[in-house]
Amino acid sequence: MSAWERQDAENGRAAAAGLLGGRRVGIGGVRLPDRPAAWTAFDEEVRQARAHGTSLPCFDRLETRLCHRDGRIRAAALDEPDPVLPLVAIRCADWVPAVRRRARRVLGEALAADPARTLTDLTPLVLRLGRREQGAWALEHFEAALRAEDPVLAPWWRPARPATWWRAERPAHTRTGEQPDTVLAWLRWNPDLATRRFATRITLDRGLFGVRELARRAAVEQDPVTSTLWTDAALAALAAGAPGDGPDRADADADVDAAVDALLGGHLPMVRAAGVTALRRAGRATEAVHHLTDRSGTVRACARWLLRQGGGDPYAYLRELVEDPDRITRYTVTGFAECAGRADAPLLRALLDHPAGAVRAAAVAGLRLLDVTDLALLRPLLDDPSPGVAREASVSLRASAGQLPADWLLTRIAPERPLHTRRAAYRLLFARGGVAGLRASVDLLSDEDAGLRVVAGQRLGSLWSPYRPPALPVRDPEVGALLDRCTGVFSDYVLQRMRSQLGLPRTTTTDGY
Repeated sequence: MSAWERQDAENGRAAAAGLLGGRRVGIGGVRLPDRPAAWTAFDEEVRQARAHGTSLPCFDRLETRLCHRDGRIRAAALDEPDPVLPLVAIRCADWVPAVRRRARRVLGEALAADPARTLTDLTPLVLRLGRREQGAWALEHFEAALRAEDPVLAPWWRPARPATWWRAERPAHTRTGEQPDTVLAWLRWNPDLATRRFATRITLDRGLFGVRELARRAAVEQDPVTSTLWTDAALAALAAGAPGDGPDRADADADVDAAVDALLGGHLPMVRAAGVTALRRAGRATEAVHHLTDRSGTVRACARWLLRQGGGDPYAYLRELVEDPDRITRYTVTGFAECAGRADAPLLRALLDHPAGAVRAAAVAGLRLLDVTDLALLRPLLDDPSPGVAREASVSLRASAGQLPADWLLTRIAPERPLHTRRAAYRLLFARGGVAGLRASVDLLSDEDAGLRVVAGQRLGSLWSPYRPPALPVRDPEVGALLDRCTGVFSDYVLQRMRSQLGLPRTTTTDGY
C-alpha cells in the first residue's frame, strides 16, 4: 500500500469513527470519503464497531447501516432511496448472497440511468473491488459498458464541481495533452494508475486513435506501464501500415514521420528507444547519430545498433564529439566510453581536467568501464569540488578500498570537510571494513548531517546476521567498546549475539544478560 493509500485509509477510518460517534455529515462535521481506499477502510471500520442494533444513534445514518455487521440491516439499507453508490459497489462483493443480489440490482439501475457519471465516479473503486472473491460482477458490467458505443463513447462533459480525488485543481489537459470530453477520456486522465491502465487497454482494443495520436500519448504519459501500452500500439500501427501505398501517400508519410518524432521526444527512455528503432522503418536511419548522446543508456544502445546496421561507425562520430571542446557533454563522454577500448583511456584521462564537473564525473565513470582504476589517478579526485566526481571516484575505488590508508580516509570524514567528500570517504571506509570502518560508522551516528546519520545506521545494521559473524576482528576490545555505542541501532539481544560471535565477553544489560 502506497503512502497515498495509507492516508486515504486513515481518512476513511476517521470518517467512520465520526459517524459512529454521532456526528453529522457536512460543514463542521464528518467529510465522507472520496477515494477507493478511503471507502473500503470506512466499510471495515464500521463493520468492526462494537455497537449493535439499529436503534443506537451511531447507526441512524444510511452510510453506517450499509456497512453494518448484520447482513439483514445491510440488505434493508439497500432498499432505501438514494443509497451511497460507493458503498453499494462494495456491497456488490458482499459475502451474503441476499445483500449481493440487492446491491447489484441497485448498481445496475444506477448504471442504466446515468452511465457516464456512475462509470467515472466508481470505476476506480470497482477495479479495486475486482480483486475480491465476489468482485468480478461489477467489474465485468463496468467493462461491458465502457466497451459499448453509446452513451459512453459519445461526447460528454461533467458539470463543474469541487475537485475530488480523481480531479486535480489544474486544467485537465495538462496531464495527457487532452481536454476530456468522453467517459473514457476522463478515465484515461484519472490519476489512479489502475484506472488509467484499464481505460487505456479498452481504448486500444477499440482502435480509437491513429498512429500519430498513439505516439503522442506514449510520449506525454509518465506512468511506465501505461506508456508501454501506447508505445506498443504505436509500433504495431507503424509495422502494420505501409507508408507510401495508396492515394494518400503524402498523408501516410506525414503521419509516420510525426509519430516517430513524437516517440523520439518521449518523456520515458523506453519511448525514445522505440522511436530510435522506428527510424529504420521510416527510412531515417541516418538520424540515429543524433541519439548517440541521449541521457538514457538504452536509447544510446539502440542508436549504436541502428547506426551499425546502416554501415555507420558510432565510435568515430563520438570520438569526434569528445575531441571538440565546443560540443562535449557528460553524455557524449558516457556514450564514447560505451564503445571505446582501453587504448582510448588517455583521452578520458585528459578529460579529468575539464572545467565542467559533469564531464569530469563522466570521464571517471568511463575509465571504470574500461577497467582503469589507478589509485594514484583516482585518489585525489575524492577532494574534487564536484560531488559527482567524488562519488564516481569512490565507486571506482571501492574494490581497492583496502589499499587506501585508513587514517587518510578518516581525515576526510571530519566535520570541516565538504559533505560530498565526507560521504565518498565514508563509502570507502565502510567498504574497507575492519575496525576503521566500524569506528567511522559509530562516529557518524551522532553527526550533524541527518543523511550521514541515516546511512551510518543502515550500514551498521547490515553487519548483523544470525548465520555468520560480522566481518570484524575477533576478540578485539576496541570492537567491543564500539559495539557498546550502537545501542540505538541494535537491540540488547542482537548486541549480545554479536559479541558472542566475535568472542567478546557478554555485558550486563537490563534484559539480564
